[in-house]
Amino acid sequence: MNKIKKGDKVIVTSGKDKGKRGTVLSVVRPNKVLVEGVNTVKKHQKPVPAKGITGGIQEKALPIHLSNVALLNPTSNKPEKVGFKILENGKKVRIFKSTGETIGLD
Repeated sequence: MNKIKKGDKVIVTSGKDKGKRGTVLSVVRPNKVLVEGVNTVKKHQKPVPAKGITGGIQEKALPIHLSNVALLNPTSNKPEKVGFKILENGKKVRIFKSTGETIGLD
């Protein structure tokens, strides 16, 4: 089980986009995530008529390392550490370490 999943609200803790907030679009590799509006670059795209791709300068989001983002606590609106807890029924859930409240029962 990962500490950060798709759809979580995160804040960037280090790097050129420090302080930006966004939603996790996907977990790319075990240690990288794609966050909305973070780590965007401009890619010069050549037109490819056979595939229907138009040319121009495209904005593209690149993955950011998992250690550079922290999960945002919706109640305190601050970044927090994430831990795990096993419930009485044997289900493993994520919790905020500071308050102990669970993070969405999926």
